[in-house]
Amino acid sequence: MPATPATPPPPADLTGWARQGVLLLNTVLTVPIGQANGHKGWGWEPLVAEILDHLATTGPRAFLLWGAPAQKLCARLPRAGHLFVESPHPSPLAAYRGFFGARPFSTTNQWLAGRGLPGIDWSA
Repeated sequence: MPATPATPPPPADLTGWARQGVLLLNTVLTVPIGQANGHKGWGWEPLVAEILDHLATTGPRAFLLWGAPAQKLCARLPRAGHLFVESPHPSPLAAYRGFFGARPFSTTNQWLAGRGLPGIDWSA
């Protein structure tokens, strides 16, 4: 049984998630220090959109869309057969505006279990 979703993997190494098939992908892949969205519009968005298009056509996927940019970018993806969990970004500025109540980790594991698939050990 996976640990509670609120337990982060120490020491914030997400390799365990990657080994279980979790892909963390921002809408913009680089950022200058201290400048949130500083590289928005530099050409990352089409690449990320292409990756998402491919993922959406290669089997059922769970998309955890954290923040308006992710939600906007994924709005055109087909919904059939996929899970879409939308919430504010888990950053310190937005986490208490709905991220904690969204339960993305347990929702994902319930969706996977409903398909006979193993859940993600979010503490790994």
